[in-house]
Amino acid sequence: MSKRIIAISLLLLITSCKSTLSPTEKRNLTNEIDAMGTIDQVAAYIPQGKYANYSRQRWNSFKDSVMADNTKRAELLYKKYGYLGFDKVGEKGETQFWVIVQHSDKSVDFQNKVLKSLKKEVSKKNASPDNYALLYDRVKVNNGEKQLFGTQVEYRKNGQAKPKIGLIDSINVDGWRVKYNLEPLKKYLNFMTERNFNINKNILIKKGITEPVFYK
Repeated sequence: MSKRIIAISLLLLITSCKSTLSPTEKRNLTNEIDAMGTIDQVAAYIPQGKYANYSRQRWNSFKDSVMADNTKRAELLYKKYGYLGFDKVGEKGETQFWVIVQHSDKSVDFQNKVLKSLKKEVSKKNASPDNYALLYDRVKVNNGEKQLFGTQVEYRKNGQAKPKIGLIDSINVDGWRVKYNLEPLKKYLNFMTERNFNINKNILIKKGITEPVFYK
């Protein structure tokens, strides 16, 4: 074997994703993803605890910083390890990694790359099908396209949730959802409507909306 071929082989070995992790590497990686996932959930929700008194500007700055830092780190981890599925970080860790990617809206190219890997991991039963569905819709919406599963929502003036931009196949949407372990769309939209009402209750009540406006 020539030196040139050996050099190329070594380069491919170095740059390829690491698939086999030692118990210590798995533990450290799982702990890191857990810490990233925890701060992501703080930033993704309404200001609470020590953040409750933050001004809107300070809160938005904190939120943007968390998402940017998480995205940057997630991109490095993905480059090194590939998609972090059940085999590498467990079921909780897989969902936490997915959530971080889901919230990496300022890096749609990264979301696209992960989506392709996630599809393969789902086929190997190494990742959650519902996570794939939500990331698929997220990428579609971020690209200004209609969704397949209707998971990404926006809210009408009365607080009722509806699929953002629209659906690719409104007639068969529940058929697609069941294939990826998602509940019927109407039930999901009612859940999101109720959640939005509880979060924005004071604002909606001032508008004369005293209870969630559910789909019948």
